[in-house]
Amino acid sequence: MELTTLGFDADDTLWENERFFKLTQERFTELLADFADPDHLSDRLLAAERRNLRIYGFGIKGFTLSMVETAIEVTEERVPAHVIEKILAAGREMHAHPVETLPHVRETLEQLAPSYRMILITKGDLFDQERKLAASGLGELFDGIEIVSDKTVKTYERVFSDYGDGPAQAMMIGNSLKSDIVPAIEAGSWGVYIPHELSWDLEHADEPADAERFQRLKHVGELPGFLRGLGDRSGRAAVPPQF
Repeated sequence: MELTTLGFDADDTLWENERFFKLTQERFTELLADFADPDHLSDRLLAAERRNLRIYGFGIKGFTLSMVETAIEVTEERVPAHVIEKILAAGREMHAHPVETLPHVRETLEQLAPSYRMILITKGDLFDQERKLAASGLGELFDGIEIVSDKTVKTYERVFSDYGDGPAQAMMIGNSLKSDIVPAIEAGSWGVYIPHELSWDLEHADEPADAERFQRLKHVGELPGFLRGLGDRSGRAAVPPQF
């Protein structure tokens, strides 16, 4: 079946994201060095993030509040006010950090945009995701933008039906197996996994290596060649007609 729609993840697929979380967590560890060893602190922070996902969702705000909560817990409510202020300041700095697009992203999107329906599908804080998209300069290359609270099978069924011809004629490209790849494949679409060197522990999942519609690429610049290969194998045109 001919592909007509491409869905792209944003964070750590189109631009850097997790690196800034890791750097902020290192600062957090230094601030709490007198109260907890790094491994214990990391475990407590991850537990707080996991608890808070259903309340605050994904993104910088939830991460910042989880750091504050963890600081209160590990110090048994003795954390100094100036430490809390530094944690909040670190969160504000994350919001203000420039957006750095990853290699091969712009040229790949520009090459594919004339021939496919291009959908950005990202989860997280609405304000922050809109800010990053605007700063990236990539927004004009997409036919639709979906900022969702989570990525599930139902999410991909809805988005690929609303903007395209359904999951069977769609492909999701992203760096998270748990959010971008596994549920997209379960919805009936292709899942193209492009790993990033850094990943959040809560996004871990096993590769669905036996899935017929799964592919792993080294970087997004390999995507046009992979799409051409699909066209060659199916006997159809590598790129569908322009819409």
